[in-house]
Amino acid sequence: MTSSIAHNLKAGMAATAILAQLATAPANAFCGFYVTQADAKLFNKSSKVVLARDGEETAITMASDYEGDVKEFAVVVPVPTFIERKQIGVVDPKTIDHIDRYTAPRLVEYFDEDPCSPKEIVALAAPPMMSVGPQTRGVEQSYGVTIEASYDIAEYDVLILSAKEGDGLVAWLTDNHYRIPQGAERVLGSYIKQSMRFFIAKVNTERMKAIGKGYLRPLQVRYQSAKFMVPLRLGTVNAKGPQDMVILALSKQGRVESSNYRTIKVASGVEVPLYVKDEFGPFYEALFERSVAKANMHAVFVECAWDMGWCDPCAAEPLKNKELVELGARWIASDDDEPFQPAGDADAFVTRLHVRYDAAHFPEDLAFMETKDRENFQGRYVLQHPFEGRAACSAGDHYWQSLPERYRREADTLADLTGWHAAEIQTRMEATGQSFAPKPADSRSILDWIFQR
Repeated sequence: MTSSIAHNLKAGMAATAILAQLATAPANAFCGFYVTQADAKLFNKSSKVVLARDGEETAITMASDYEGDVKEFAVVVPVPTFIERKQIGVVDPKTIDHIDRYTAPRLVEYFDEDPCSPKEIVALAAPPMMSVGPQTRGVEQSYGVTIEASYDIAEYDVLILSAKEGDGLVAWLTDNHYRIPQGAERVLGSYIKQSMRFFIAKVNTERMKAIGKGYLRPLQVRYQSAKFMVPLRLGTVNAKGPQDMVILALSKQGRVESSNYRTIKVASGVEVPLYVKDEFGPFYEALFERSVAKANMHAVFVECAWDMGWCDPCAAEPLKNKELVELGARWIASDDDEPFQPAGDADAFVTRLHVRYDAAHFPEDLAFMETKDRENFQGRYVLQHPFEGRAACSAGDHYWQSLPERYRREADTLADLTGWHAAEIQTRMEATGQSFAPKPADSRSILDWIFQR
């Protein structure tokens, strides 16, 4: 392991306290046509963490977007208890990508019907939805560091450490070719005072070649503890600006929220101008950035809270049983290659939380609690296409006259959500056919009105 670890290490696993820097048929169904989603890839310096919570058992899966020489990859994660070999595993990155897409904020579109031929609106039904290395124990007396265990986990070499002092742990890491950012001693010391251990993983390139994957798979750690948290403070040490973390929490109970920071739902269910269809990524980035600013970067945002097994509208197909089990929802006790269907006590509720954080605004690690709230929510944004026919009737005249006001509301909404200039928004809308000038009444509709009299 070289001393240039952190040079190329991106923030992927960094979000979970990951010393990345250290190494440098439910009610209220929504029916629409799904267009696209804003997944975690939109955000720079971002990471994804999947939590599965059952009683006091937690599984935490950490996705990495590491780019660079795998020989220079390392991760350090504080964990609340000693970790045995059977509590560690790897996860297919496609499974994490699937739950990311399933929960991502989405754009949907509707089409106005002919106002002269009103039809009853009918709700549409939702779609059906490794070998063990020798375990070693030892005490590095001069550092106060104890190597409690060492494991071979797929392409990773894993150590479980405990320490007496933060500066001793920093000295041990430094002497073992981990480059530690200035200020890490204080944060590490706070975890040591809580009697937490340290999970350290680096890549074994020979095993990686033998496995033949060619990429790093997300690591998963499972443990029993009353603590339900993500240790993000190490990721803020020496960080160059704020970072984004998307937390995908699976629970039997209901929505998961932060217990030590304010939890806010993102704006949702609003109509936006049609041109947003081609700019949904920049739109959602601007919306989230403005939401963070309004909350003074001191809140955790809910982007989705949903009963698994169905979707409406779908940004991705529901996860299969075996995928949920792979992500740590072992109460489902099934590896069926079928979409999840709740049965008995096998409920699975997912909450997508998004946080932008730095050391100044998030001085504490994120702590969570499960709630009984099972109300479905998703960040969704609506394109409402106007009717494109003639609509020659008095109702049609009223419809045409109402469109400019509707477009103004859409422009005002977009400006408020994103901070974009209203004049520029209106210009873009005019250029894409959303005119703010009232459409002249259809002459045929006037004649129809006269004969009806």
